[in-house]
Amino acid sequence: MASWLWMGVVLGILAGAGGYVWRRWADSATQKVPIVATPDLPAATEPAGPSAPPPRPTTRPAPVVEAPKQTAPPPVEKEPAPKVATGTNQVRAEIPKARTPATRTNPPPELLLSLQLALVGHGISVGPIDGVGGAQTASALRAFQMQHGLEQTGRPDPDTVRELEAGRGEPFTLITVTAADLAGLAPVPKTWLGRSQARTLGFETLLELVAERHHAHPSLVRRLNPSVDWDHAVAGLELSVPRAAYPPARRAALVRVSLGQRWIRAFDARGNLLGHFPCSIGRIAEKRPVGELHVAVAVKDPDYTFDPAVFPESPEAKEIGRKLRIPPGPNNPVGVAWIGLDKPGFGIHGTPAPEQVGRTESHGCFRLANWNAAYLRQMVTVGTPVWIEP
Repeated sequence: MASWLWMGVVLGILAGAGGYVWRRWADSATQKVPIVATPDLPAATEPAGPSAPPPRPTTRPAPVVEAPKQTAPPPVEKEPAPKVATGTNQVRAEIPKARTPATRTNPPPELLLSLQLALVGHGISVGPIDGVGGAQTASALRAFQMQHGLEQTGRPDPDTVRELEAGRGEPFTLITVTAADLAGLAPVPKTWLGRSQARTLGFETLLELVAERHHAHPSLVRRLNPSVDWDHAVAGLELSVPRAAYPPARRAALVRVSLGQRWIRAFDARGNLLGHFPCSIGRIAEKRPVGELHVAVAVKDPDYTFDPAVFPESPEAKEIGRKLRIPPGPNNPVGVAWIGLDKPGFGIHGTPAPEQVGRTESHGCFRLANWNAAYLRQMVTVGTPVWIEP
């Protein structure tokens, strides 16, 4: 009996000890450990919603190591343009320098000059070719892109350049100044009365003659021939000029004039673009015709009738007080072509100042560079519709 009592005491002691040990382990297992803030770690944020990605692990960011600065490589100079042998004279074709550095919207002058020349072969004019570009070049590029089913960006994108340069020949050619060229040069009288008394209104200078015959800006012709003394040129002088020649003129079924965009375009009966030309429009908006007109007459090398009533701002016109006949010539007020419309007093014509086309305004007619007016005259006939749009 005593042995059983002793055994019960021992078992009670062991059970109490085991309970104590169990409670101590459970308390330690459920005890929360305080979080120590780490200043240089980003604070964790709650997800924005059920679809938000889980938070990124808060690991210490790696130190930022700055890459060594690199300097741009020195510019590579292009080889100079080759000289063209011309007997006793050698003329070097200089590409005009860009007015501003080439950018994505301002390509280098070499490319612009090449594109401007290539456009001429498709009947598309940028005005005087200058290798500089601008709004008229962008408008001409859009015309070409429309003509060839390309996106009309007005920029020389790769597809446009590829189409334009396909089959492109030499950009320049050589001409020889003749005695007849020099003999025809004469100053143009400054007054209306003086012009009416001249036999013809031809070119004043050799530079003007060369530039207009080759669709070029005088500044480009100077750059192509830097050693020429234009005031003392002699017969036999060889000059480098742009190779600019339109394709043979085709009959136009429609002529469109855009007053807002300042261009004239000719189309055939199927809607294909035959020609695109920058133009000047009338200064007074109320006097600009809008809608459908028709060609009434197309004249080569026209006379011009000076009417004082058309020039109320001219003191000379008020003094003369009568109409005058102005003889033909490239420096005639309407240039080398007159395309009269069936609205009295309105027409499409040339100009003695091609560099101002699209930049200045006329007294009401549509003014083109002489070479463009002459080309368009060959496309139209009496009755050709002319659609004028705002």
